[in-house]
Amino acid sequence: MFMEDLTEQIIGCAIKVHRELGPGLLESLYEAAMAIELDLAGLQFERQKSIPVHYKSREIGLHRLDLVVAGKVVVELKSVDRFDPLFEAQVLGYMKMGHYPVGLLINFNSPLLKSGIKRFVLDQHLSP
Repeated sequence: MFMEDLTEQIIGCAIKVHRELGPGLLESLYEAAMAIELDLAGLQFERQKSIPVHYKSREIGLHRLDLVVAGKVVVELKSVDRFDPLFEAQVLGYMKMGHYPVGLLINFNSPLLKSGIKRFVLDQHLSP
């Protein structure tokens, strides 16, 4: 239940941001506004968190995650006209790389934010 409550709180923050700013802005602006809302909600988070990317057990670089909330939820923010399936693959990849059990993909460029949100849960048996 904790994870469901946490993702509902994050989604609530996103809805507040969307109500205030509306669709059509840059992702970076939504990220900054989300940071304010998460802070006001008392949620611990990291912005632009770097995680290592490995290939055959060797680190080949770093990737930055938009937001990580409570050390458990990856939040990938978008502001795009079309929801590309690649975005879902990105979130799942970030979750696997960082060993995060839950991910949210939030597209702020949507008239109704609820239709721009997808939640992902990794099967804990598949995580290394």
